Amino acid sequence: MPCLEEFYDIVVVGAGHAGCEAALACARLGLETIMFTVSVDSIALMPCNPNVGGSSKGHLVRELDALGGEMGKNIDKTFIQSKMLNESKGPAVHSLRAQADKQDYSREMRKTLENTEHLTIRQAEVSEIIADGGKIKGVKTFSGAAYYSKAVVLATGTYLNARCIYGEVSYATGPNGLQAANHLTDSLKANGVEMFRFKTGTPARVDKRSIDFSRMEEQFGDKKVVPFSFSTDPDMIQKDQVSCWLTYTNEKTHDIIRANLDRSPLFSGAIEGTGPRYCPSIEDKVVKFPEKERHQVFIEPEGLYTNEMYLGGMSSSLPEDVQHAMYKTVPGLEHVKIVRNAYAIEYDCINSRQLKPTLEFKAIEGLFSGGQFNGSSGYEEAAVQGFMAGVNASMKVLGREQYVLDRSQAYIGVLIDDLVTKENHEPYRMMTSRAEYRLLLRQDNADLRLRAIGHEIGLVSDVDYERTLKKERDIEREIERLEHTNIGANAAVQEFLIKHGSTPLKTGATLAELVRRPELDYVMLKELDDKRPQLPYDTVEQVNINIKYEGYIRRQKQQVVQFKKLESKKMSADFDYSSVKSLRREAVQKLNLYKPASIGQASRISGVSPADISVLLIYLEQLRHGEKKY
Repeated sequence: MPCLEEFYDIVVVGAGHAGCEAALACARLGLETIMFTVSVDSIALMPCNPNVGGSSKGHLVRELDALGGEMGKNIDKTFIQSKMLNESKGPAVHSLRAQADKQDYSREMRKTLENTEHLTIRQAEVSEIIADGGKIKGVKTFSGAAYYSKAVVLATGTYLNARCIYGEVSYATGPNGLQAANHLTDSLKANGVEMFRFKTGTPARVDKRSIDFSRMEEQFGDKKVVPFSFSTDPDMIQKDQVSCWLTYTNEKTHDIIRANLDRSPLFSGAIEGTGPRYCPSIEDKVVKFPEKERHQVFIEPEGLYTNEMYLGGMSSSLPEDVQHAMYKTVPGLEHVKIVRNAYAIEYDCINSRQLKPTLEFKAIEGLFSGGQFNGSSGYEEAAVQGFMAGVNASMKVLGREQYVLDRSQAYIGVLIDDLVTKENHEPYRMMTSRAEYRLLLRQDNADLRLRAIGHEIGLVSDVDYERTLKKERDIEREIERLEHTNIGANAAVQEFLIKHGSTPLKTGATLAELVRRPELDYVMLKELDDKRPQLPYDTVEQVNINIKYEGYIRRQKQQVVQFKKLESKKMSADFDYSSVKSLRREAVQKLNLYKPASIGQASRISGVSPADISVLLIYLEQLRHGEKKY
């Protein structure tokens, strides 16, 4: 019986945050791309928290934007509250976070996708990959249709063999009651792909009209909104914002949870998948932190045109009756009405050590992978992986060199390196503490770090790139001016310093020296600087940070030089480490398993010691002098 056959350059499986970024990158690079989804209504769906960004995640979104991705632009169009987190701390951990209107976010992304040249959207379940001789040839759908391509990007999210669970209720479905994808796993296993079973969860959604907000702390957005996208005009997104609310659990809440742990699938064994360590359910928190008398609960709107509110911090898989009882113990939720129950979701994902740093499968040429399917958690982590997988799939098809961001270039580099190098037995979540060079990898300078790469790839326009180059020149010029502008210890200067709690001058000083004082900054010193040029807010920010943290930044740059030396020592993918006689057995096993691309990557593999790295370096040096054969 004949079946439909079609031909494309690239197939993208999945239309979540990873799939959207992958498909857009491929199509914008001129490749005929088809994106599959089990439901076109689930495009860019936010099945869990209604926000983008947050600690470290905001870094990822701004880096994605700097490279030419879409998430930052999309949230700028659809946010309902925006806030810069951690402003009381240093600039390395400042992170932007925005509440989204969920429906608007999905609708706006779908509009962008549907109006992108070279991109076809198809509603169908992909049930099989077509591979031959270790090379990808395309995919088949459940209907039997075949879609042949030069590369495939898998971005299935939490849909593979998905199962939603609360209490004794368990049903085969994807998030938000959408259809699960129940057939692709078998095909992947048949092609030698190692699979894991992970789980995540989401809290209840409740009716806004049943909440007593007078018993909660109101949380406001920033008065001056900073956009996620470097292409967004800040003046165009200043608007009235909705409030979020903060309340807390208490001992009554915890007592109800403890009394019903035997009914929790998380503790009864009904849930087999491993959950995220850094985003636990409320029952997990109560068990693991018994000394805590309360836990934060953030009440967040799902959008402007719905009364549904999200109970951040209280995800759960407890039975329905227990959920109703425990939520009603929280101040302000005494009479709450649940619209959607909380639930856990189990799903199939891959062991990400099977991937190259390009996110291509080592064993199947032309097959790439991104997002939660790689064993990560979060919309932002998914989006950046989807983008890089899409870019590298495109580069492979176009015969161009693929792109790997290293740990000194971007949080994206840290994320992907961790996934493909380290053993991950739970959903991976990005955190600022994972980045060794976080003072260099700030969210505020993502454009200065990555715009050139985005432009080289072909996803950043000449106009946007030139704007970044001008910003770079303006920053350098202004720092130079401040370093060479001297002010005397006159009465006006001394009065200014005393007013701001700063030590008076004994002799003259440069403006840069005053900026470096902890109690002063570039903006405050305008009063003493009558020749100051008019600069955009983001240029001002860079001038201030680069002068204030100059010593720390210089030190981290020196550390990066050492890091780069190890990264530059490349290793062949077919090198047999058992030929290096002085390596420990565990190191040989791990190195042959992971096949690191460089000595730097080898040094980050669990079970490979500094002594093992020294042995490898000596071995490579002997090779260089012709004493041994590779």
